[in-house]
Amino acid sequence: MPTATARITALDTYDVRFPTSRSLDGSDAMNPDPDYSAAYVVLRTDAGDELEGHGFTFTIGRGNDVQVAAMDALRHHVVGRSVAELCADPASLSRDLIGDSQLRWLGPEKGVMHMAIGAVLNAVWDLAAKRAGLPLWRFLSEAEPAWLVSQVDFRYLTDALTPEEALALLEAARSGRADRTTRLWENGYPAYTTSPGWLGYSDEKLTRLAKQAVADGFTQIKLKVGADLADDVRRCRVARAAIGPDVRLAIDANQRWDVADAIAWTTALAEFDPYWIEEPTSPDDVLGHAAIRAAVTPIRVATGEHVQNRIVFKQLLQADAIDVVQLDSARVGGVNENLAILLLAAKFGVPVCPHAGGVGLCELVQHLSMFDFVALSGTTENRVIEYVDHLHEHFATPTVIRDGRYRAPAAPGFSAQMLPVSIAAFTYPDGAFWTADRAATEAASATAATADAAQEEQE
Repeated sequence: MPTATARITALDTYDVRFPTSRSLDGSDAMNPDPDYSAAYVVLRTDAGDELEGHGFTFTIGRGNDVQVAAMDALRHHVVGRSVAELCADPASLSRDLIGDSQLRWLGPEKGVMHMAIGAVLNAVWDLAAKRAGLPLWRFLSEAEPAWLVSQVDFRYLTDALTPEEALALLEAARSGRADRTTRLWENGYPAYTTSPGWLGYSDEKLTRLAKQAVADGFTQIKLKVGADLADDVRRCRVARAAIGPDVRLAIDANQRWDVADAIAWTTALAEFDPYWIEEPTSPDDVLGHAAIRAAVTPIRVATGEHVQNRIVFKQLLQADAIDVVQLDSARVGGVNENLAILLLAAKFGVPVCPHAGGVGLCELVQHLSMFDFVALSGTTENRVIEYVDHLHEHFATPTVIRDGRYRAPAAPGFSAQMLPVSIAAFTYPDGAFWTADRAATEAASATAATADAAQEEQE
């Protein structure tokens, strides 16, 4: 069937989980044993495999099935739609999904349901960019400013950002877009790495990975903190010794503290010159973040990976509560809502350094930051994208890092497409990996039981 008349024929979902808890990859003060997982969605069309949209949201194991169920609940809004119309106006689907009069009660615009909406909308943007033959960052960067503004939901925002102001920001950035695109192709986008700093790693592993990060060209690393102050002091000392005085050291508490604890703990770590303290308290506590920021300056306050929608970001910015916006590609309502967050950050002059500590998140957020550089903020100053070095091999067009910088993706789409073999192997609970793992566990249990019985018989 010709592309011009293609329709969405199916919304398929998959519960994909990776056993990262066994190596403590991703471990932090709040999440000691994460199994990095993707509630994964594919939009099929009657144009065949060459025209599919892929998206996902990130979880850390148990509950991924709940996220998949939420995505399944959106199927009736999507199947049967015209691909051309959907790609021409993704906001039309955003309005329908967010505005569902019954599902809305499960949010609105927060939590599992909103993340499901984001996954489906990201799949639409993947489809739109593929249909245009462009990587998403170029698809967005080359779009007309007025069209981009039409994709943003300005409800609850106009006391901080109006459509007219958003249009002016995008229009002002038109000059120089071609030059910035060339520079992006040539130089890439700055990255920082969390890979050395997971809480479960030994000091020896931290030292080795931190030194390797500096050798690989990273100018900032991040360390997980918040479980034990004495351990954090020791680990920060180890990290600073490994990277030297000129490489930035960020610290991340993953929401572990109350406000007073955050201030005291961050102050205690100030001797190691942390560049920012990330998620020092609840992501919903706007005034708490403001109090922490006032108390710990010049250490910056960063948050965003668990901020549930654009309205909370608006309030954080209005309250001068954060120095760094850490948007997440899979937490809010997809590209549409992240456009709103990028515009808010530009209006308030606050740098965006996206969260990417999870399966596939590096692949997605690179597009958002690159669009921001080319077509909105026009700068990479004090802007870095998080990078972690595991699970990229499961994607058709994995992130490429060279000399501590993200290289600009060239393949059409949102870089969200997971390899079919990886989906087949790691779908839970009946994928090939999990089936073999369960059989090995049962066999080990049977062997142990036999040995115990033999021991009892000898006694």
